[in-house]
Amino acid sequence: MLDNFAIPDILPIYPQSELVAFPHMQLSIYLKELDLPLFEGARGHGDMILICKYRSEHGGENTSNLSGAIHEIGTACRIVEFTRLTPGGAKASLEGVARCRVVDVISDPPLALGRVEVLREFVEKSVVTEALVSSLSALLKIALSYGGPLPKEVMKIVDHIDTPARLADLVALYCNLPLDELQEMLETLDPVERLKKVYVHLAEDVQKLQVRGEILQEVSNRVGKNQKEYLLREQMKQIQEELGEEDSKDSELNELRKKLESAALPADIRKIADRELQRLERMNPASPEHNIIRTYLDYLAGLPWQLSTVDSTDINEAEKILDEDHYNLKRVKERILEYLAVHSVRGKMKGPILCFVGPPGVGKTSLGKSIARALGRKFIRMSLGGMRDEAEIRGHRRTYIGAMPGRIIQELFRAGANNPVFMLDEVDKLGIDFRGDPASALLEVLDPEQNSTFTDHYLDVPFDLSGVMFITTANQIDPVPSALKDRMEVLTLSGYTAEEKEAIAERFLIPREVEENGLADHPPAFSAAALQTIIANYTREAGVRNLQRNIASVCRKITKEFTQGKTVRKNITPDVVEELLGARKFYDEVTAEQDRVGVVTGVAWTESGGDIIFVEATRMHGKEELILTGSLGEVMKESARAALSFVRANREELGIDAAAFEETTIHIHVPAGSIPKDGPSAGITMATALVSLLKGEPTRREVAMTGEITLTGRILPIGGLKEKALAAKRAGVKTLLVPARNRDAMEEIPESVKSSLEFIFIKDVREALQHALQKQ
Repeated sequence: MLDNFAIPDILPIYPQSELVAFPHMQLSIYLKELDLPLFEGARGHGDMILICKYRSEHGGENTSNLSGAIHEIGTACRIVEFTRLTPGGAKASLEGVARCRVVDVISDPPLALGRVEVLREFVEKSVVTEALVSSLSALLKIALSYGGPLPKEVMKIVDHIDTPARLADLVALYCNLPLDELQEMLETLDPVERLKKVYVHLAEDVQKLQVRGEILQEVSNRVGKNQKEYLLREQMKQIQEELGEEDSKDSELNELRKKLESAALPADIRKIADRELQRLERMNPASPEHNIIRTYLDYLAGLPWQLSTVDSTDINEAEKILDEDHYNLKRVKERILEYLAVHSVRGKMKGPILCFVGPPGVGKTSLGKSIARALGRKFIRMSLGGMRDEAEIRGHRRTYIGAMPGRIIQELFRAGANNPVFMLDEVDKLGIDFRGDPASALLEVLDPEQNSTFTDHYLDVPFDLSGVMFITTANQIDPVPSALKDRMEVLTLSGYTAEEKEAIAERFLIPREVEENGLADHPPAFSAAALQTIIANYTREAGVRNLQRNIASVCRKITKEFTQGKTVRKNITPDVVEELLGARKFYDEVTAEQDRVGVVTGVAWTESGGDIIFVEATRMHGKEELILTGSLGEVMKESARAALSFVRANREELGIDAAAFEETTIHIHVPAGSIPKDGPSAGITMATALVSLLKGEPTRREVAMTGEITLTGRILPIGGLKEKALAAKRAGVKTLLVPARNRDAMEEIPESVKSSLEFIFIKDVREALQHALQKQ
């Protein structure tokens, strides 16, 4: 090639950023108007130009100064054909001739000229060269079998090339190398080195082609397998039709269609179900979406859209059932009978939303079962304690894997009726975290104005909950959000008196435990004194759970004696109780202590009912400050500060020496320090303890008190008076000081408590001091 074409020493330079030319390479390029003078000037240089690549760090065209902007080594190309185009510009056909080095740039664009030096390549044939050429040819044939990189026409040319330099250049052009690596290949003057680099790149390409071929083959095999399965299924379907048998898929769809028809779906929901059923018919059973739609339609067909149980409208029978199952609880029973009366007169009506609030063991959950039995409805219980995920109420959307409806829809699906008694237990123990707020999700469920169109995220269609009687339970109403509390009718179930517990034990607990412990044939007789002993000495609760456990313990021990051949005890007396249950566990806290200075008896209301607390106050020499201990909450601490401020402000009237406060540290402690305590009702108790301490007058231990105080000494009303009165009676208190504004709450206090406790109504701290302090 070099012999046929003499390359001038000076050539026009045509710099490019996206092109690397090689010797023996033929290429066509389209020229802009700006490039035409350069190619027309090439006629004076043997119709030849030099194509050089811009350096990567330069990265741009239209450079006025080429020195340092282009690579020194380029390819001298002969202009084979030059044709002007009508719209403007031209088309040039070029042929690479030889590698050249730019020795010097004579002029810059647009008419760039440079002095060039032809780089001649020499290679001696050797065993290494022949082996590289042979290996490269074999690798090219392997690559060709996988569909690349050289066309078949080029492979024919390769077979006739015996020059290593030309072979390396030709293969490099078809290896899809980046421009910088092509330029590096162009600048590699040793043909053997070029062959080695080309071989490495080609080997990588062949490896990629092999992996791609294996993947394509695997895909092809899978497609073939699916086609085969399809043909076999079609053949099986044809055979089943000839035999008169039904396809399993068709059988399943027909069964589902019958369920949907018998489900009495509302018209708008039936349209959605039919649309999903049509999708299911067209879908391959092996598709993951098939099971999702199938489960969805199962829920739509299985929900009780129009199925209801018939309510019992016999009020007398309902009252009888309620009385059989629970003792007393008149207010709750009255509310249920009122609902039944209105329902029997009016017909269909929205179910009430009731909330039973009371300490553990008073029968809230069992009362729900009794209500369902009295109404003739099905009973559903769902515990909300510790629930933190909103999806437990509303369900998950079907886009999620393993999505399911919420617990509300699931329980109605299992019940098979749209008007059950639905108990939501422990509503005050709902949690909240990043997954949502279940209490907020319950707002729609427990709103009679909204729950007729309750929409579960999974179903995504409205379901009518207005026929459901929702009953929630809670130990305390304070933790329940105000918006949720506003939607419920709160009914308080207070603790039981000792007489009520005795009656409950005789009517319900003893017969049940005698039966469960195998003593039905020879039941023991519990005397009233024995029951009173268990209630007073072995339990200290508002409900009857521990009472039931102790009765069960007595029955088990009697059963054990019977199985050992011992004489069966017929009568259970207080002595037998002490023998079987051991030493008494509880004592009367008040009667067991003596009157002391700075120690006052108070009553508190907790989630487990009423309880007795003792407020202790002492003083010591030191800086003037108030120390508060006993796991007190912020409200209780503020009550202590208010009590101290009242005492200091009225010291002269109360007969306290001014020196009593000087350099004195006052410490108020409420025992049982591991139990958190809070609330304002201990204000009067703390104020009395401080006056007793500073005057040195002991307080009457059998006098208990409750009430919130102000800085002026007024006593404000409190809550939970019945529970506090029951706790005072259990502890042996004789007199209970109560805010005067709580006089109306005395209607809730049982007569047995009124007869054993003296209630004194007070308006001011001074009145409390007159009844609590012992004058010296």
